[in-house]
Amino acid sequence: MADSGNQSSDMQNITDVPTCPIFPDHPNQCTIIINVRRVFASISLIGCIFIILVIWLFRKYIAFSQRLILYMSFAALNISISYLMGELHPDGPLCDFQAFWMSFFDWSVLLWVSCITLNLFINVVWGKTTEKYEWLYHLVSWGVSLFMSLLPFIGNHYGPAGAWCWIKDNWRWRVGVWYGPLFGMLFIMVVAYIYISCVLSRKAATWEGTYDPDTERKKSMLKEDIKPLMAYPFVYLATSLFPLINRIQNAVHSGHPVFALVLLASISSPSQGAINAIVFGLDRETFRRLTPSQIKMAWSHHTNRKVVHEFPIPLRSRNMHLLDTEQHVPLLR
Repeated sequence: MADSGNQSSDMQNITDVPTCPIFPDHPNQCTIIINVRRVFASISLIGCIFIILVIWLFRKYIAFSQRLILYMSFAALNISISYLMGELHPDGPLCDFQAFWMSFFDWSVLLWVSCITLNLFINVVWGKTTEKYEWLYHLVSWGVSLFMSLLPFIGNHYGPAGAWCWIKDNWRWRVGVWYGPLFGMLFIMVVAYIYISCVLSRKAATWEGTYDPDTERKKSMLKEDIKPLMAYPFVYLATSLFPLINRIQNAVHSGHPVFALVLLASISSPSQGAINAIVFGLDRETFRRLTPSQIKMAWSHHTNRKVVHEFPIPLRSRNMHLLDTEQHVPLLR
């Protein structure tokens, strides 16, 4: 009787341990996928922290384009945290929280990238900035994300989904809440990105020639507002490629996932923050500042209220040979 009791207890413990729903015959493959996601999510987390710290340290947030990168990086940082949480949780509050967290910040990243694309489109096509609508960007990006991530709580559709927690195996909900809007917005971004590139190429060709103040103003806008943002929508599109292929394969061959595609999607999806950090660091203006002396000076501006600066002040001398010479006089600011 004791042996049968132990056996029933062991069976209960076995049933409590989550299995690998997508690869039931090879449960170690789920472990590989989870570990790979965590490795790349950790790298992306570091990359997002790097972007946020550099924008804060050098006060780059003064520029609207840099604030857009900051908001996107904050959302990408949190989606990296959700990937780090991802494992085979049993159905329950912890699983629901992880699924909600992932849905909310997946939507946030998508919407902030869409805002960047919209801002680029308006800047390039009409030569106007959308900075005055920054509040609207926040309202849409965070508000829509919250609304869409709360919807699956209706009918308890959050739960174990493959190697982690998300919307349970219900394709109507998955397509309606995420994949349908995602594919539609990706298509729009691809079209917008191609059009933006064509317009920029055409404008660059017409800017060659004599000096013109309006042309110089447009070149300055290209350098400050457009060029720093051009790569980020492309990074999002590139990192969405393998997840898109994997989901198409899942839809065509339901119940027969391909391990290689799932693995590539698990590498691609969490890598956005890391690739963004590379793009951000390779920006010429940012790269020029990433020196020990520049970092030390920027840090002192944040920690010291009174910093001694040198400004050139023209001082007139009675001697003719020193007339109108400039001397550097230290001033306190």
